[in-house]
Parts: sequence; structure tokens; C-alpha cells
Amino acid sequence: MSIFKARVKEFEDVLAGPQDAIDLNQLRKLAFNGVPDVQSFRALSWKLLLGYLGPRRSSWTTTLAQKRALYKQFIEELVLPPGHSSNGASVDGGDGDKVDSGGVGLQDHPLSEGPESAWNTFFNDNEFLLQIDKDVRRLCPDISFFQQPTDYPCEIVVHSKGEHGRRLHERVVPAVLSSANVERKGLGMTKQQINLITKRSVENYAAMEEGQEAHWEVVQRILFIYAKLNPGQGYVQGMNEIVGPIYYVMASDPDLSYRAHAEADCFFCFTALMSEIRDFFIKTLDDAEGGIKFMMARLSNMLKSKDLTIYELLRSQELHPQYYSFRWLTLLLSQEFPLPDVLRIWDSVFADEQRFDFLIKICCSMILIQREAILENDFASNVKLLQNYPPIDINVVIAHAGSLA
Repeated sequence: MSIFKARVKEFEDVLAGPQDAIDLNQLRKLAFNGVPDVQSFRALSWKLLLGYLGPRRSSWTTTLAQKRALYKQFIEELVLPPGHSSNGASVDGGDGDKVDSGGVGLQDHPLSEGPESAWNTFFNDNEFLLQIDKDVRRLCPDISFFQQPTDYPCEIVVHSKGEHGRRLHERVVPAVLSSANVERKGLGMTKQQINLITKRSVENYAAMEEGQEAHWEVVQRILFIYAKLNPGQGYVQGMNEIVGPIYYVMASDPDLSYRAHAEADCFFCFTALMSEIRDFFIKTLDDAEGGIKFMMARLSNMLKSKDLTIYELLRSQELHPQYYSFRWLTLLLSQEFPLPDVLRIWDSVFADEQRFDFLIKICCSMILIQREAILENDFASNVKLLQNYPPIDINVVIAHAGSLA
């Protein structure tokens, strides 16, 4: 039996064995070395490792049904314009005013400027929706996936029957809206940090016709709902790069019964992951144990202990960790490597019980592997090297990281 077939058999035994309870410790050990890109192994493994699904198989049907119904409710309450229901029935317009699906109650007219007005909220949402729209239209430009139509569009959104606003991108008019305030919550970010957080193509993806929607439109809805449900944090640029790989995995599931619910499943997996890394996006928590400054300091200390020469050189060149590792850590390396490599990295990161210990080791290995070039380069060349990491076999980086004590 080949090594690959043996690994597939190991995953089958853990994920589809006769026992009701999944052995999560065994799954972590297997996934840490990479999940085979066959069957539904990666999608199911990530759902388990991120805590979306519990270890007992017998609970999955109920959990999935409840979560997916909840997500449909989120769409109806947070995405559809005020005064409209998903089935076109009359809805309460406030203070008992009944309205049909084409009208609004007197207490909540679109021109109402009251702070409690649903329409006031609707228009304010468009400010951060503008930035989401810009970001998701440039998601993973190295592949065409996000530009392609999904086979499972959200029916209550794509069949708008001429009604404006159900499709989020239609609500955003760049010529009218000012640029959204999507800096990390707290004291904001420097212009330099904002530039460092994204390096994607400026190409914009087009929207689909009535009755269809592209994958990037689905991701836009996920991020919008997340921002609405987390007003203290809202949307921060870079979250699109976190949700993208998760959605790709869920929407590429060979099991069509799961793929049909990729949007809802991705939302809850993304929410679970964000609960662990949300401190990266909140500036006032930078120095906290889970904050990004703390993480960069851990990487710096590891580099110092592993290769003092490189550490001192970068320090002498005043090449500070935030010039490169801010993006590496905040976005879990999602912009440094091609998507298939990112998925492989995330297998190990999600399987790591300490979660981000191994991420720091990978980042440290990325520097150590380029030792010779770094020693020869000046400041400008090293900045370019670390901000645009050269192509490499990702298994070499992961193996190196695994060798670090």
C-alpha cells in the first residue's frame, strides 16, 4: 500500500469508523501532517478541529440543522431590506403597523432619520459594506474560483424580482459612499500598517445576473452578517483573507449534500476561528497575550534563540517585525503562499492544540530558510524578500518548522 493510500485509510478509520465518537486527539495527529485532498476529509476535519461539530457523530444532524436554520434567519433579519420578508408576506412595520412586502410602516419610513430607524441602520451599514465589497472582489486572484457562479445561490437573495438591496453589492455606490472606516478597532492603524495588511491584485470581479451569484458574493454576505452580529469589532480589512480559504474548502466539498450548505457552515467555522484571533484585529489588545504585538514579540524571541546572527542583522538594519510578520500572523500566512499551500498550513495550525505555537514556528522557519540571502541583502532587499516571500515547496517550510524545539 502506498503512503498516500495508507494516510487515506487512517483518515477513513478516524472519520468514518464504526464508533460514534471521533477521537479528536488522533484526528489532530493525522491532520497536523496534512489532510489528504480527497473525499470530504478536509472540510469535515476543519469543522471538527474548529469546534463547529462535536466529536459525537450522532449529534451532527441536529447541530447542522439548527445552525443552518439560524443562519437562514440571519439572512432574513440582517440582509433583506427593512419591511421585507423572505416570502413576500406582510411584516410588522413597527407599533403594529402592517405593511406588505412592497411597503413600509409609517413608523419606519426610508426617509426617517431616527437613531432607532431600521432604514437609518440600513444606510449606515453601507459604509462598511463598501469596504467589504472592494475586498471580496479581489479575493484569491491567482485562481478563478471566486469569480465563478455557485451551484447553490441563496434563493431569497438572488431572486429579487426587481427589488433593490437584497443583493449586497447593489447597495454600494462607490461614487456616493465615502470610504469605510475599517481600521482595527481601538486607536486605529498607521498608514504603513494598512499598506502591509494587503497585497492583492487591483482587479475587480463582476457580479452575476439575476438568479445567480458568484462565490465572492456569498463571501460578501458572510462577512456582512459577521460584522452585523459583532458591532464592537465590525469588519476589519483582512478578514476577507481569513474567510476565503474556509469558504473554498466548504464550497469544494465533493459531498454535494454538504456543499449545498457551504455558506452557513463556513460562517460558523469562520466565527469560531475569529473568536480565537479577534485580538489580532483589535488594536487596544495589541499588548495582551493574544494581541498581535505579543505574537510578533514571540516570533522575534524565537528567532533570537535560533539564530542570533540573523536576529542582530535585521535589528541593525532596523527591519522591524511589523514590516513583515504583522501580515504573516494577522492573516495566518494566507497572503504569502498559493491557496493550496495555505490549506496545507492551516491543516497544521488548526490541528495544533496550542493553535498558534506552530504558526510562529512556521514564520520563524521562513526567515531561517532564507538565511543566506538575508545575510547578503541590504535593508531594501530584505524588506522585499520578506514581504514577497519567494516560491518554495511548502512541505520544506513545514518540515523545518516541525524540527524547531
